[in-house]
Amino acid sequence: MLTKQFKIATGAVVAGAMVLGLGTATPAKSAEMINLTAIDGYSPKSMWVKEFIEFLIPEIDKGLAKTGNYKVKWNQAWGGQIVKPRGVMGAMQKGLGDIGVVTTVFHSDKVPLQMIAYATPFVTSDPVLIARTVDKLVGKYPQYRAAFKKFNQHYLTNAAVLDTYNIFSKKEIKGISDMKGIKTGSAGLNLLWLKNTGAVGVAGSLVKYHNWLSRGVVGAIMLWTESVVNRKMYEVAPYMLKANLGSANSKAITMNINSWNKLPGEAKKVITTAANAYREHVTRAAKAVAKAKEAQFVAKGGKINVLAQAQRVKWANEMPDVASAWAGRLEKKGIPGKAILKTYMDAMRAANQPIVRHWDK
Repeated sequence: MLTKQFKIATGAVVAGAMVLGLGTATPAKSAEMINLTAIDGYSPKSMWVKEFIEFLIPEIDKGLAKTGNYKVKWNQAWGGQIVKPRGVMGAMQKGLGDIGVVTTVFHSDKVPLQMIAYATPFVTSDPVLIARTVDKLVGKYPQYRAAFKKFNQHYLTNAAVLDTYNIFSKKEIKGISDMKGIKTGSAGLNLLWLKNTGAVGVAGSLVKYHNWLSRGVVGAIMLWTESVVNRKMYEVAPYMLKANLGSANSKAITMNINSWNKLPGEAKKVITTAANAYREHVTRAAKAVAKAKEAQFVAKGGKINVLAQAQRVKWANEMPDVASAWAGRLEKKGIPGKAILKTYMDAMRAANQPIVRHWDK
């Protein structure tokens, strides 16, 4: 049995060793700081910007925190602080932003491969499926990444941030014949969807339409419900023609190449993984909010007319062959547009989508 004196002496030695150990412990290494400026010309009113702030940034921060080797100091510049919506592509090219959201629909000339869903309306209203399929195409066809690299950008992922395009108008529209002569705002390649409907397409952007509708510049817009409700456009366009034209991948998350190349390998892996997680998150969010926003549209006084399926078929079949034209332009540049179109449509058929027009046949 240990004596009281031995216990005390032993305790003193242990305590002394503990003090010695504390005194000689190596201090924890501080994380290396990475400065990143995140940009978009749209404000956090837009769902994808809100989710960039609330999901993507924390996801990157959490990924880096696992080792503690690196930490990002974020400079967030949204809603015109650095650039307007159409200017993100050029701003990223010049290095005015390190990471940003490019609205690709504005740049069909620069990144034409990103227009695949805009070239194939009446195929799917599943944003998750579209975004996943496009990133599979990116993995299969190097021309996708090469297009962004030409403009000094490293492609991370794409995002389909809407469930489906519909028509919202000042005056009630019940069918295709009611669209005749109505100036209708939209952006990019999907202006071609309006050909042969009698409507007159007017190129614009989300931030302009409320003002345009109130001033009579346009009488209708081709948008998705979430964007209309969030920007209170039901005040000037209280009628929806639910045509279910389809979803599209209108966004891409990119990094300035110089900024990307400066990153350590660990940070590159974390950002790539987080970007893919953002793609899944934001596309699921787009799908989830659609019904809620439709209910809000009605609650705010909006009226919905559902376009008959026969009218949808008529619209799709009388539309110009935008897909073949799109693929043909790519073929002239040495890009396998026809093969890409077929790969995309095969993926849609494999997913049992309610395809009205098989654009590759």
